[in-house]
Amino acid sequence: MADPSPPTTSTDTSARAAAHQPLPSATTPKSYTYYHAGPLFTLGDLSTNIALSTLISTCSSASQKFTPILPQDLEARDATPHSIRDQDLRALLSCDAALFVYDGAELDAGTVVEYVYAKAADVPCVILRTDFRGGGDQGDDVGGGGDGVEADGKGKGKGETDKWNLMSSNWPRTKAVRVDSMAGYKHGLAREGGSVKGNVRVVEGMLRETAEMVVRAMEEVVALPPRLPRELRAHVYEWLALMPGLRDGGDGENVRWARGVLEGKVEKGLL
Repeated sequence: MADPSPPTTSTDTSARAAAHQPLPSATTPKSYTYYHAGPLFTLGDLSTNIALSTLISTCSSASQKFTPILPQDLEARDATPHSIRDQDLRALLSCDAALFVYDGAELDAGTVVEYVYAKAADVPCVILRTDFRGGGDQGDDVGGGGDGVEADGKGKGKGETDKWNLMSSNWPRTKAVRVDSMAGYKHGLAREGGSVKGNVRVVEGMLRETAEMVVRAMEEVVALPPRLPRELRAHVYEWLALMPGLRDGGDGENVRWARGVLEGKVEKGLL
C-alpha cells in the first residue's frame, strides 16, 4: 500500500508497521463479487454477457470464486434514467472487482464512465477486448491496462498496444485481456471442418477460453496491494457517495452506506 507519510523513526516503526500490516490470509474471502460492465443493448450483448459471466463463475476455483453482478439484471425498464444510473453505480462500488468489456470501434460511453468511477474507488479491474479491429489513439506505445496483459496467442501479443483511448490505459490494479475473436474463430473452423455443430463447439470453446483468461486476470488484480492510502480511503468513499448526486437517500444516508461498503472491503483485505 502506498504511504505518503514521512519516514518513521525508530521509536514509532513498530507501531506503524502493525497498523499497516495486511490482514492474515485466513481472512481472505473465498468468494468475490464482480461487476460485469459493457454494452447491453442488443440480443447479442445480453446473451454474451450471460454466457461469459456464467463461465467466469464456473471456471473460477472454490478458493477464489467470482460471482457476477450484471447491470442488465438490475435495471427495471420502468425506472428513470437517473435511477438506473444510480443503481448501477451503487452495484459497482459495492462489488469486490469489476470487468469492463471494451469492444467496438468506439467504446461504450457508459462503460468508460463506470471504469473511471471504479478506479476512483481503487476497485481491482480487468479490461476485456475481443474486437479484432484496431482503435484508440495510442500508436505504437505498449499498454496493457496498467498491470500487464493476458493475450490469447492468436494474433494479440503482449507487445501490442491497447486498442482503445489512451486515457483508459496504465491505471494501477488493472489488467487487460485481449482476444482476437476472428482469428480464434478461423482456427476453430479449420479444426472442426465447418459443420454447424462444429461451429457451435468453436464458439463455446472460445467463450470458455476467454472466461479462463479473465479469471486468471481477476485472481491477479485482487491480489495486488491497494493504491488508496489508509488515511484517505474514508474521505474518498464519502466523496464517491456524494459526487454522483444519487437520487435516493440524502447525503447523510448515502455517506453511511459508502462507509459500510468501505468497511466490507477492508474486512476482505481489498483496501
